[in-house]
Amino acid sequence: MPDGKPPHGEVMVASGHVTALRLFDMAYEIDLKRAEELWASRTQAASTRSRLAGTPPKAVSFGVPPLALSFGPLSLRIGGEELTAEASFRLYDFGIVALALDFPASGLSWPAYSALVNRIDRAIGPEAGAEIWARLRAQLRDLLGEALDRPNAAPLEEDYLIAVVNELGEPMTAEALQQRADLVPLLSGEERPLSEGARRDLLAQRFSYHPDDLAVITWDRAFILEPRRETDVADVLEMANAQLLELRSYDELLDDELPRMRDLVEAAHRRSNLLRSRNYARLARQLHTLVAEVTQLAERVDNALQVTEDVYLARVYGAAIGLFRVPQVSAAVDRKLDIIRQTYTALHGEAAGGRAEVLEAAILLLIAFEIILSFVRH
Repeated sequence: MPDGKPPHGEVMVASGHVTALRLFDMAYEIDLKRAEELWASRTQAASTRSRLAGTPPKAVSFGVPPLALSFGPLSLRIGGEELTAEASFRLYDFGIVALALDFPASGLSWPAYSALVNRIDRAIGPEAGAEIWARLRAQLRDLLGEALDRPNAAPLEEDYLIAVVNELGEPMTAEALQQRADLVPLLSGEERPLSEGARRDLLAQRFSYHPDDLAVITWDRAFILEPRRETDVADVLEMANAQLLELRSYDELLDDELPRMRDLVEAAHRRSNLLRSRNYARLARQLHTLVAEVTQLAERVDNALQVTEDVYLARVYGAAIGLFRVPQVSAAVDRKLDIIRQTYTALHGEAAGGRAEVLEAAILLLIAFEIILSFVRH
């Protein structure tokens, strides 16, 4: 383009941004009020409780609004070029922290915009092992560690990449954009062409509410055309990732707990009858506490986003939940909880039976003692 003008028919991105998300399971719970106080006292910066800007609260709302914190601009080397990103955090009460690096994008041709998305993914995506995420997480922990209940030393992670266009070089509908611009390289990260079947699968989850907006979501990326600059779709995608990550943490917790539970049951079974009953009762109480805690937090995660009247966001949210396999992970957690519940019931029965046996033995001993005593007296 020697004259600085795009070729005839080429789509231009006048205004937009690329958001790289990295979510961490930071703690068992986060005290958002305490975090807000710590943030204000240690940074003198403002914080906000997030809400969905373009949707009435009655239609879609957060169960407990997450706490949004702005960390400020950061300079990062992306594909040999120095770019500035706006860093921010969002804290969820059920223990998840979402870190976001937001890169502005304007005055780019569509191929250049798509290439920018892929350069960012290569530089700080899941395969890059970028140090920036660990550094931001450590800074957040230093600032707000007192608000973290039972922090995780090695938290689980999820990542997601969201490409957003707010204004195109010329007015056009979402349908026209899809005809004139190839979304596949942006959504797949692939440089080689994909088969028709792979292209169809990649573009299967497409949603529009107005003629000029569009959301296309995949397992690890999304493209959003949003001329009204609302962030609701991106917020819903972040929430779905947060729910997936939290359920994954419960799944891993129960994976670790089940073998330990079997070992404890076997150890208790090897004890004498009197000690066995006591150990069964103590172990049953531990399992009951575990089930109650995980069930309570899982319900909180399930209710983290309440979708009632907004059909469009409900469709986007439902598709994201399905793509991220949240129902499958949730079902795995439920199966493991059911195993623990059954074990608790069996242990409770064993403990009750053991106590009954001890009581019967005591009664028989008392009877025998009374008989012997009566013989002695006569």
